[in-house]
Amino acid sequence: MRRGFWLGVLLFASVLWTFWPAINNDFVGYDDPLYITANFHVQQGLTWEGLKWALSSSEAANWHPVTWLSHMLDCQLFGLAAWGHHLTSIVLHSVATVLLFVVLKRMTGADLQSFLVALFFGYIRCGWNRWLGWQNGRTF
Repeated sequence: MRRGFWLGVLLFASVLWTFWPAINNDFVGYDDPLYITANFHVQQGLTWEGLKWALSSSEAANWHPVTWLSHMLDCQLFGLAAWGHHLTSIVLHSVATVLLFVVLKRMTGADLQSFLVALFFGYIRCGWNRWLGWQNGRTF
């Protein structure tokens, strides 16, 4: 148990540290206006109207209410400060990496192998997806 805990802490810290420079990025003009910077509903933060909109909207040709709600929460907390939105994405990715480790460890009982697979996910997944490069990559 103790070894698994420290491996999880190491995973979280290493992924967070690796992608930390992304907080210096600005919003990207490609899709971020549609998702955040020019989206009235998202910019209002978490509201009942926003919740209803998120659950019924197919804006951006997608139905992804959790994504909309996460962007609304970011606007509630950080406004349109891009660093806060990027910080949320980095933390979510770090948590997802640790959760993968926990699931694999419980399924296999193998600490080291589970750690290595999760570490691979933590560093490589962002290369396949634009998750940390611009905000519309945050899909749930």
